[in-house]
Amino acid sequence: MTKRRAKISRKTNETAIEIAVNLDGTGISNIETGIGFFDHMLEQLSKHSLIDITIKAQGDLHIDAHHSVEDIGIVLGGALKEALGDKKGIRRYGHFDLVMDEARTSVALDFSGRAFLIWDVAFTSGSVGEMETELFQEFFQALAGAAGLTLHITKLAGANNHHIAESVFKACAKALRMAVETDPRAADQLPSTKGVL
Repeated sequence: MTKRRAKISRKTNETAIEIAVNLDGTGISNIETGIGFFDHMLEQLSKHSLIDITIKAQGDLHIDAHHSVEDIGIVLGGALKEALGDKKGIRRYGHFDLVMDEARTSVALDFSGRAFLIWDVAFTSGSVGEMETELFQEFFQALAGAAGLTLHITKLAGANNHHIAESVFKACAKALRMAVETDPRAADQLPSTKGVL
């Protein structure tokens, strides 16, 4: 088994991002995006997936948060993909149905190598804190694309926008934990009949 860690940097005219992940961590995070609510959500992603995540991001926030949020999704997805290596021994699939007060979200995912996002989440306002709610879809689209992840996110209930967003990130975290865990019954096997993922 490889170390299942990765560190990736990406610099453009709009953002400069460094992300490190440890799939076999304990959920320790050090997140600095400049977007307070997004930091809070990414901390939830780390804590509940047990993936250690460090993110240092600088972006053109004087314009808006779009470039930063999307590029963080790209770099985080790339880091997850690199840390998984050839994917031998992982469970590959994950699913979690999570409640947070009145909010309930279902997440199902597959490290298939085929990037796809189904986003069925509606918010009742345009922002949570200083973050526009439409950017959550942008983040998960970028994450799925860079990780080669098939990702379905469905809001089943919810009225409070903070709760809706947090239930999405926590459900995704729990599903990620399940999918990236090693299966002791198939530690040297690739979870696919194709022979490659």
